[in-house]
Amino acid sequence: MSNIKKITPREASHKKIRQKIKGNEGRPRLNVFRSTKHIYAQIINDETGKTLVTVSSLSPKLKDKIKTGGDIQAAKVVGEEIAGCALEMGIKKVVFDRGGYVFHGRVKALAESARGKGLDF
Repeated sequence: MSNIKKITPREASHKKIRQKIKGNEGRPRLNVFRSTKHIYAQIINDETGKTLVTVSSLSPKLKDKIKTGGDIQAAKVVGEEIAGCALEMGIKKVVFDRGGYVFHGRVKALAESARGKGLDF
C-alpha cells in the first residue's frame, strides 16, 4: 500500500497559478474555493502567511440571506460580504486567485459582486 496522492487537474492548475500570484501588504490575495455544497473566500497576505478576512456560505451572518450554499446566488452574497469586510479593514486592491477553477459560474459571480462593491482587482 503506497501513500502516493494523485494530483487532480484543478490542483495542478492551482499550483501553476500560485507560482505566479503572490499577495503582499499592499495587494493581498483573494482566494476562492468551491465545493459542491458551499463556496469560500479568503483574503491572504502571503508575506506574513496570515489570513486577513474569511467569508463562506457557512458564515452565521449569511444564513438568512442564503438558501443553499452551492449556487450562483450564494456566490454573489459571499462576494459582496468579502468586499464589505475588506473595505472595512482598509483593503481596496487585491490579487484574484481563482484556485484553479475556470472563471465561470460561481467563481465569476463571486468576483463580479466583489468588484461591484468596490474591491479592485
